[in-house]
Amino acid sequence: MNIRLEEKKDWREVENLTREAFWNVYKPGCLEHYVLNRYRSNPDFIPELDYVMEEDGKIIGHVMFSKAEIVLDDGTKFPSWTFGPISIHPDYKRKGYGLKLLQYALDKARGMGIGLICMEGNIDFYRHAGFDLASKIKIHYHAEPRESDVPYFLAQELIPGYWSGREGTYCPPAGYFVADTDPAGFEAYEATFPAKVKSFQPGQLPQFCQSCGMPLTKNEDCGTNADGSINYDYCKYCYADGHFLQEMTMDQMIEHCAQFVDEVNGRSSESHSSSLEDGRVVTDEGKANKNMPKPMTRDEYKQMMYGFFPMLKRWRNK
Repeated sequence: MNIRLEEKKDWREVENLTREAFWNVYKPGCLEHYVLNRYRSNPDFIPELDYVMEEDGKIIGHVMFSKAEIVLDDGTKFPSWTFGPISIHPDYKRKGYGLKLLQYALDKARGMGIGLICMEGNIDFYRHAGFDLASKIKIHYHAEPRESDVPYFLAQELIPGYWSGREGTYCPPAGYFVADTDPAGFEAYEATFPAKVKSFQPGQLPQFCQSCGMPLTKNEDCGTNADGSINYDYCKYCYADGHFLQEMTMDQMIEHCAQFVDEVNGRSSESHSSSLEDGRVVTDEGKANKNMPKPMTRDEYKQMMYGFFPMLKRWRNK
């Protein structure tokens, strides 16, 4: 086994590796290979921490790191870092390669003076590399209520005392959302790879309509593209035949979804559904938040959505 810095000649091979590693793992299809492709020219990219792992002369793993920041409660910005995608070829998964690659890269990061890593991931794996819930050290996730212990938002202080008891809120760097901000670029890039079938799989992260937040759990929940194929970004009530079914602002969508605050709080005795004037029916929005620490008022729910909705594909950068 050998770990070395990535070279330009590796780029396409590593992007294909990343695509194979992430396809249908966290969502139908994947975006991570495009994130990597675009990130290499991003000023937040750290080339000194861009590593590949080889076995018998074959690249089987890759990890990259990025600059990030935390907004402290007084409004000042505090430097932090993140990493990912981290990819291991499917033939080599669950054999310890990913942990070895990550631990190697974290040691190198520590040696460069990088003091704090924040990231989203599965704590059952990343705890073995020293990560824990970020909420335990008062780092909050931008898209979740401040008081929540977000199970997928993790942090590790690489240099003891670097964070030093501060409190603030983290948002992933904008470079990780490039497929949302440049969908045409992503589609053109994806078309350069052999076709693969997208599908819902057990164990994927919860998927939500990128317009209204409705949970997407099966093909029948999804909208359709102009050619009739499934669109995994939007629900069938928001999107069909390649276009949105209603013209509305983000504020109007939030106002509509706020009707379901009772269901979010788990107080409703029957299933809510509601129709817009054109007949669109929306059900189950917000069910993922039923386990809130305390019931929310309508205004509190709207405030939470104002933190979440700007990250949805339809509303990003609007």
